Amino acid sequence: MANKVHPLPPSSSSSSSSSFSSSSSSSSSSYVTSKREAFTIWMKSLVMHGNGCTVFNENGEIVYRIDNYEKKGSKEVYLMDLYRRILFTLRKVHFFGQWEGYQGDGTNNLNKEKPSFRVTRNGHVTLHYSNNGEAADCYRLEAMGGGKKSSSEFKIIDSTRGGRRVVAEAKRKQSSSGVVLGDDVFTLMVEPHVDHSLIMALVTVHGLMHHRL
Repeated sequence: MANKVHPLPPSSSSSSSSSFSSSSSSSSSSYVTSKREAFTIWMKSLVMHGNGCTVFNENGEIVYRIDNYEKKGSKEVYLMDLYRRILFTLRKVHFFGQWEGYQGDGTNNLNKEKPSFRVTRNGHVTLHYSNNGEAADCYRLEAMGGGKKSSSEFKIIDSTRGGRRVVAEAKRKQSSSGVVLGDDVFTLMVEPHVDHSLIMALVTVHGLMHHRL
């Protein structure tokens, strides 16, 4: 039987194949690259009897993971990197069907009134990266295929100031011969200069909202 993988608190130093950029408006390092990146999302935990998902980069290396030892639909989930550092704590808001994301483990310089982001049940995302809690950007989680695949393929759109810039897309993964793989394996394409950890947190919330995690 596999041992449980316990999350570690965020560290001030980290090592990763991705380049990091620090922002004055963000309390932790961001995972940002200058080129389009592809990830493979496997909606399974690497831990036996666990619920979660595992994310691989283009080299087949694990870069993000979620290991939830409770039943599916947990009200608090941790997005971790390969080294078990908590990047985001995701909490369900009772009565509203919303999710809130907090950078780190949710205890360091953080209060529940000012999350890093909030996702409503209709997929509207508001980011709160400024110190005064004002909304910095707005994203949307949008189903692809005319809404027929609301719990499967989707895209993340930057709708700040009325725009519609696609920053990430999640589609069923295909083999090199064009065969569509199982419904628990996805390809996630992330555009340049976008925080991978934030996108992965939003992908996780999407999975939680559609009962896939």
